[in-house]
Amino acid sequence: MTLVGWLQIILILAAVVAFAIPLGAFMGRVFAGERTVLTPILGPVERGFYRLAGIDPAREQGWLAYTLAMLAFNAAGFVLLYAILRGQAFLPLNPQGFEGMSPHLAFNTAVSFVTNTNWQSYGGETTLSHLSQMAGLTVQNFLSAATGIALAVALVRAFARSGAQTVGNFFTDMTRATLYVLLPLAIVTGLWQVSMGTPQTLEASATVQTLEGQPQTLALGPVASQIAIKQLGTNGGGFYNANAAHPYENPTPLSNALTIWQMLVVSTALVFAFGRLIGDRRQAVAILSVMGLLLVSATAICYWAESAGTPVLAAAGGNMEGKEVRFGLAASAFFASVTTGLSDGAVNAMHGSFTPIGGMVPMVLIMLGEILPGGVGSGLYGILVIAIISVFVAGLMVGRTPEYLGKKIEAKEMKMAVLAILILPTAILGFSAVSAVLPVALSGLGNAGPHGLSEIYYAYTSAAGNNGSAFGGLSANSPWWNTTLGLAMLLGRFAYIVPMMAIAGSLVAKTKLAPSAGTFPTHGPLFVGLLAGIILILGGLQFFPALALGPIAEQVQMLAGKTF
Repeated sequence: MTLVGWLQIILILAAVVAFAIPLGAFMGRVFAGERTVLTPILGPVERGFYRLAGIDPAREQGWLAYTLAMLAFNAAGFVLLYAILRGQAFLPLNPQGFEGMSPHLAFNTAVSFVTNTNWQSYGGETTLSHLSQMAGLTVQNFLSAATGIALAVALVRAFARSGAQTVGNFFTDMTRATLYVLLPLAIVTGLWQVSMGTPQTLEASATVQTLEGQPQTLALGPVASQIAIKQLGTNGGGFYNANAAHPYENPTPLSNALTIWQMLVVSTALVFAFGRLIGDRRQAVAILSVMGLLLVSATAICYWAESAGTPVLAAAGGNMEGKEVRFGLAASAFFASVTTGLSDGAVNAMHGSFTPIGGMVPMVLIMLGEILPGGVGSGLYGILVIAIISVFVAGLMVGRTPEYLGKKIEAKEMKMAVLAILILPTAILGFSAVSAVLPVALSGLGNAGPHGLSEIYYAYTSAAGNNGSAFGGLSANSPWWNTTLGLAMLLGRFAYIVPMMAIAGSLVAKTKLAPSAGTFPTHGPLFVGLLAGIILILGGLQFFPALALGPIAEQVQMLAGKTF
């Protein structure tokens, strides 16, 4: 660990917050239906979409109608993407002549991108046509991120409104998230990527001479346009198999800093938008403080582990296996913490080259629900669900009916919140337990012993957490892994959303109460500490002992000078 390394991390975080504050204010105006600086340009486009789709943007929906509209829209997106992937051999913009995906791989990939997971059981540059990358994956990168934003805004409205019956219009929220937020940012950052060397072309490849005088074929394509929204939407799923470790996706240290900034900025801005929409910016500061505290702590542990995981590694200057020398350990550790504290698979199989404790940090971050600051939208509504549980616990301590943001938290909200948080451990432990004993699953592992156990746990943790990264060594492109990981992704995304939206429907109908002398404060250090503690307990400790067995056993072996 060095001062220079920490300065890199601090500068990126400062740049994120500096831009997220005005972006959050802008997003607050967008989702409140107010006029913005982009309204004269994008307003006619937005109204045109509504007319073509037959949508009345002023007609709002109750929580159930909102949820059903979201589910139907995403189901249609899955069917369309599945058809593109299966039939790409017969579709245009396929200069490489790639065949269609197998049924189980197309299922896994379509589910992956619709759920904002972006798990990759395929190599993008050797499997997918330009049409599949652009009309399939890139489109879903926009829509899955916009879906998450829309759902977060619906829950925020439930707190902001009093005695209402509706939480907004799903199609309106999703259109505005795409048109006013994601698309402008993607255009600007995509052009920035191109300026730093990321390809953006319809050519299939280029043949060059290496320094040894041998010819080499370099895969090309519409890379920058996909990478921009991949990072902004915390999607993962890069154009290339190596994701952000590939020099065309991430060509320079500056592009690496931009990548981390992109992954954090929209999710962070949503927290500020939350404060604006509920009319209390102090609440946003409290939520962001919890996110920042846990993210920086995780980064510090990962950075320490990679800098001096064993005496041998410490003497060699740290664990540089699998790391980009041009980025360094600090950027690699921060990258791993950011991508797994979000909903992003940008580092893909890089975690297999981390020390056991360094690799455990990303796994635990996903177990926490990816709320640091989380996937676009999903991070905010995830931490708000845990905040509901936190104030309930605080209410039990003082013998009062708990309240959060002026809404009483009662039995219905707690039942739905508990149901939501049980989804992740159920999916992780259920699928992992079966895979740990089935030969068809074990045949895909690249390692035996503790590391093999970690590969299994991490795969289902990443899938259920809608993250999309993996421990190196797992060969997941098989019917068993593609199917079960796809099912875990569906559970992690949609089985969580339904009870979360039920909470929104219950809260929006309640009358908003003014704080009284006995109201537990939810914007000070006491609440920050309580919420951080509840996150650690609910998100990690309920199944941490089992999940920690593999990494801890690996670390012991490394410290003893043995291989793993």
